[in-house]
Amino acid sequence: MKLPELRIGNLVAKIPIVQGGMAVGISLSGLASAVAEAGGIGVIGTAGIGMDEPDFFENFIEANIRALRNEIRKSKEKTKGIIGVNIMVALSNFADMVRTSIEEKVDIIFSGAGLPLDLPKYLIKGAKTKLVPIISSARAAKIIAKSWIEKYNYVPDAFVVEGPLAGGHLGFKKEELEDPNVTLENRLKEVLDEVKILEEKYDKEIPVIAGGGIYDGKDIAKFIKLGASGVQIATRFVATYECDADEKFKQEYIRAKKEDIVIIKSPVGLPGRAIKNDFLDAVERGEKKPYKCVFQCIRTCDYKNTPYCIALALLNAKKGNLKAGFAFAGANAYRVDKIVSVKDLMKELVEETEENL
Repeated sequence: MKLPELRIGNLVAKIPIVQGGMAVGISLSGLASAVAEAGGIGVIGTAGIGMDEPDFFENFIEANIRALRNEIRKSKEKTKGIIGVNIMVALSNFADMVRTSIEEKVDIIFSGAGLPLDLPKYLIKGAKTKLVPIISSARAAKIIAKSWIEKYNYVPDAFVVEGPLAGGHLGFKKEELEDPNVTLENRLKEVLDEVKILEEKYDKEIPVIAGGGIYDGKDIAKFIKLGASGVQIATRFVATYECDADEKFKQEYIRAKKEDIVIIKSPVGLPGRAIKNDFLDAVERGEKKPYKCVFQCIRTCDYKNTPYCIALALLNAKKGNLKAGFAFAGANAYRVDKIVSVKDLMKELVEETEENL
């Protein structure tokens, strides 16, 4: 069976794959434009996006705005495909990142790590940017939709529902991650039921995209059969030539064994999934010292008591310095065994999915 297209309003992705937005420089214009060009939806991660700007440490806000503009523009020069941005609600510069993305006419804003309750208020006259919350429960979908409709008369354009096997910061409590009943399959079903009510009430098609631990075509086919309009995949795209991270970062995925994929307690107050290394071992042994924060980039970060700065750790890792940082990764990262092109990866995923549909 042929793979269905993913429609979000007037946007049509020939391949229903959204590349998950990976922040602190892992998915920038290089990766996002390659995925969009191959027929999927490419996504730029916005947290810490200004890290290569010369004034990043002295001028955090402006450096990030400037870098975001540049990355969106570079993406649009490279492809006519669909480009999105991922903006975490928890960012202290959330409003700046949203405004800049809308000014630059980005196709979609994906927003999670908190409930983006006021996202539609930033839309300007004539804006065509679609707004897509990233959620982990039907309850979150209901709360967001109610807020947007009551305050802004705006129905969400789609939802991404992320399960507990995702990489990076997770929207689950530690005990939920250990609960066998908390699965993407169950959460997807609940969100689909909630969205069906909204679609009927407001006469609007609202696609639901499933993400978190989706690895191959077999997984994609399973979630499409369960009712998802598309899937979000991040981990697989790290091991591509076009991924914007350093080669050493990509090699972390290739060297990782199943037991190396661990849940850590992040300084920002959320559990996170990462690849165990010497840096994280030192944190666990209590060898890292409290850090003087220069950014205050995440509102929920306990920077006065944290043993390390997560922004700097992720920035170091992105640049290949894994002695002073670590790589976030999804639960299936240990299955990655080689680096491929985005084009070849997309082709493989489409063929596998069609075989399994």
